[in-house]
Amino acid sequence: MSPRVAVIGAGPAGLATLKALADRGVPAVCFDAGAQVGGLWVYGAPHSSAYRTLHLNTSRTRTEFADAPMPADWPDYPDHGRIAAYLHDYAVRFDLLKSVCLHHTVTEVVRDGDGWRVTAFNPDGAVAVHVEAVVVANGHNSRPRLPEPAYPGTLTAEQLHSHDYRGPDQLAGRRVLVVGGGNSAMDIAVDASYVAPRTLLSVRRGVWIVPKHLFGKPSDTLNGALAKRLPWRLRQRISQTMLRAAVGRPSRYGLPDPEHGFLQDHPTLSDALLSRITHGEIGVRDGIKGFDGQTVTFADGRTDEIDLVVWCTGYTIDLPFLDQALLAPSAERMPLFRHVFHQGEPGLMFVGLMQSTGSALPVVEAQARLAAAYVAGRYALPDPAAQAADIIREHAAAADRWGQRRPAMRIDFDAYLDLAAGELARGTARAIRGQGVSWKGNNR
Repeated sequence: MSPRVAVIGAGPAGLATLKALADRGVPAVCFDAGAQVGGLWVYGAPHSSAYRTLHLNTSRTRTEFADAPMPADWPDYPDHGRIAAYLHDYAVRFDLLKSVCLHHTVTEVVRDGDGWRVTAFNPDGAVAVHVEAVVVANGHNSRPRLPEPAYPGTLTAEQLHSHDYRGPDQLAGRRVLVVGGGNSAMDIAVDASYVAPRTLLSVRRGVWIVPKHLFGKPSDTLNGALAKRLPWRLRQRISQTMLRAAVGRPSRYGLPDPEHGFLQDHPTLSDALLSRITHGEIGVRDGIKGFDGQTVTFADGRTDEIDLVVWCTGYTIDLPFLDQALLAPSAERMPLFRHVFHQGEPGLMFVGLMQSTGSALPVVEAQARLAAAYVAGRYALPDPAAQAADIIREHAAAADRWGQRRPAMRIDFDAYLDLAAGELARGTARAIRGQGVSWKGNNR
């Protein structure tokens, strides 16, 4: 049977999409540039940013797919090897590998009549398929982003982006400066503190540092329990009170206090960072003012000599196979209904193009179910005007909560899962009643 849908990427988002399409009886083909499924969790793969000491920063029970629980005897925060194996086992369990074309790099996705032509290259040449719909599920954490504009001065110390970090041996014997406040920055700074003669952590703005366990439980499960009953503003106050009682303010450790409240940015989870700081093994520094050879000057005037800078400065969304006009006004601000459905191109959908306050896996699972139900004709979208109005309202609420830090991509983990489940139910009812926008863009 010829595929009706092309899925780009065989990481968690792509696999969840293949599973959802199979559940609806929709044949699909999936292209992935890697040598095995699993996406960024495959340690050592060229596109992967996994490093040897990487573990989940969301707990096992809040990360697993709903239809494939992780083994109960696994630790609360499994390492990358377990997660890569879990994703491979997921693909085997649900017979998804037969639909995956590995070593295939998608180079072009264009309109072709009433469908789409997807072109991919493999070691033997080009492959092109014509499909009714395309689901872009290749993630957004593979193209490193460096500070722009670059900091003033000339830097002669070696530079490394966290994307290319693989393990502590790259840091051994070096005076290391880690730049950033996210989970990777904290992990790499901790790694460096055990093997480097000196480790500095430059943090430009404050972040909430959350221990992985609070009161004997994985910390994200406590917030998850509150989410079922309380609005996020109230959860914010409760969470901040618990954190201050457990670890105190970040400024107690020399870190800047966050400008935004908890749940208004992605928290940074680390059990080791604060301990290494208080033991004097990691020196906290302000934002960078400039460089002069191997000397770095910070905003507060302090200077240090360094041998290596590790930039933990995030990633740029990379969708080179799409016409850039489709990404207007930008890849980060595309108007996507429920973060899935492209407003200008029926049949073009995205799974995983979001930033969650929690785990990604349950979110991409929920998004995949929406996309699959739509293609299967079992879900109808609201009319275009209602979709546009909803997107405007959601973006305004996101900007109010998260400011201008990618507001169009931001979602509250628990709220979004409830929203997606409700949307699937409402869209199913619209389809049954013959209302809304059905598959192939037909207004009923």
